[in-house]
Amino acid sequence: MKKFTFTEKKDTRSGFGEGLLEAGRNDKNVVALCADLTGSLKMDAFKKEFPDRFFQTGIAEANMMGIAAGLATAGKIPFTGTFANFSTGRVYDQIRQSIAYSDKNVKICASHCGLTLGEDGATHQMLEDIGMMRMLPNMTVISPCDFNQTKAAAIAIARHHGPVYLRFGRPAWPVFSPANQKFEIGKAEMLSKGNDVTLIATGHLVWYALKASEILSERGIDAEVINLHTIKPLDEKAILQSVMKTHCAVTAEEHQMFGGMGDAVCQVLARHYPSPVEVVAVKDTFGESGKPEELLVKYGLSPEAMVLAAEKVMARKKAELQA
Repeated sequence: MKKFTFTEKKDTRSGFGEGLLEAGRNDKNVVALCADLTGSLKMDAFKKEFPDRFFQTGIAEANMMGIAAGLATAGKIPFTGTFANFSTGRVYDQIRQSIAYSDKNVKICASHCGLTLGEDGATHQMLEDIGMMRMLPNMTVISPCDFNQTKAAAIAIARHHGPVYLRFGRPAWPVFSPANQKFEIGKAEMLSKGNDVTLIATGHLVWYALKASEILSERGIDAEVINLHTIKPLDEKAILQSVMKTHCAVTAEEHQMFGGMGDAVCQVLARHYPSPVEVVAVKDTFGESGKPEELLVKYGLSPEAMVLAAEKVMARKKAELQA
């Protein structure tokens, strides 16, 4: 039976903070802007080391995006930092008009996304941001799986030219990816090979997909697990190679079922290799206040929910093969 372990638990927002600091050390053009949430976004170390390259905009997120666009025009590499709901919904017009439309080199860094924000409740549990950002031309969308990968992603996006949306979270979460890894934008990661069903996950739910694969293994089901950390541009080749082998897939994300990573995967399969797919995501509802792990169970995003989805999609595959 396959077993997956983690070294410790650390919040992905702290991975962003460390990655931002290293990106700043690597390139003097990296600057940081924050909308009155420096501590929450773990941007303190950057502010301390590079005070002349840090801009506190206050609770004025739209202005922050406009300033970032201006700094990018002047050759800087601005990283904006605030909660995901303020990084997208509150400032969508500014992102669309001032950043994406003109392909500005702005890095939109969004913390406290998804249900795992926990006790802050529905208004702050942003579950629509992946859809909003992946619809924008020129925008790259990244959702890393743990502390180490978030740090690596923050470093990598500083070297990437163009607007980026980087999504990460608040809770302490298992750290299972390698330290000091090289992050390749647009390249999915094969975490476990299998022949019976493909599990494609992003963000926090990558760990849950690995745990689901352990349960499936106990039941004699061989699951292939893919970490789809880059949702746009999508690694279509990796998705198709896996599903052409397993002939069915389950997608898992801490996001609404409409417009998210699952939709992106389904579009690829519909165009190139129609196959049964089950989408594990929030089912067209808002969240609520609660403990992160309990909310993931209640809203159907647990490893057990992925196992049920895998069994369901395999039954659909069998029925189609027998038809």
